[in-house]
Amino acid sequence: MNYWITSDVLAAGGENSDPSDAAVYLVKTGSGGVLIDSGTGRGTRSILSRIQSAGVDPAAIEYLFLTHCHYDHTGGAAAVKAATGAKIIAHELDAVYIEAGDPVVTAASWYNATMEPVAVEIKISESTYHFTSGGTDFTVYHTPGHTPGSCVATIRSKEMLVLFGQDIHGPLHPDLKSNREDYIKSLEFIASLDADILCEGHYGVITGRKKIREFIESFIR
Repeated sequence: MNYWITSDVLAAGGENSDPSDAAVYLVKTGSGGVLIDSGTGRGTRSILSRIQSAGVDPAAIEYLFLTHCHYDHTGGAAAVKAATGAKIIAHELDAVYIEAGDPVVTAASWYNATMEPVAVEIKISESTYHFTSGGTDFTVYHTPGHTPGSCVATIRSKEMLVLFGQDIHGPLHPDLKSNREDYIKSLEFIASLDADILCEGHYGVITGRKKIREFIESFIR
């Protein structure tokens, strides 16, 4: 099976690494790569193997960007960090739950699992944050609602705008500190980005601006 989305973006994990994993994406950069989320940790070996098969040395993964604090996206962060040495990036409002291994707000308890605490080296406080790896520019937008510190990220790949919008679909729940008003505003903003490719956390990859906008707007109604 071909896991490449573009020549720079690989589906490194998700249901193909473990049924409990949200999607994990690798962005191949000139200096190695950047991982978007880590899965639960149950599929870490498979994720690292796929990264290596893609021609990227796991030790060359520069950053692990965590889109939000939920266990299916962050439970493997400690293991990935140990294997790669990557610096973890997350919004400060969710970093507190990642670093504490909070079982409720991270939803680890929903998986009958323990969230392994892990340090977040780069805590985002801005509404828009930029970082670069090997000449690839990443723009991160704070899009609260699903969680207080939920974020999306974009890159340019072959003249296309690729959007990593991991849990656009929600869900919203009081235990997760969700906020519906913030969520709707965030979805309206994400739709306005007019991405060419959407890499979602549980719905896979959606291509085409019209289809992406329709997908996002379906959760606003």
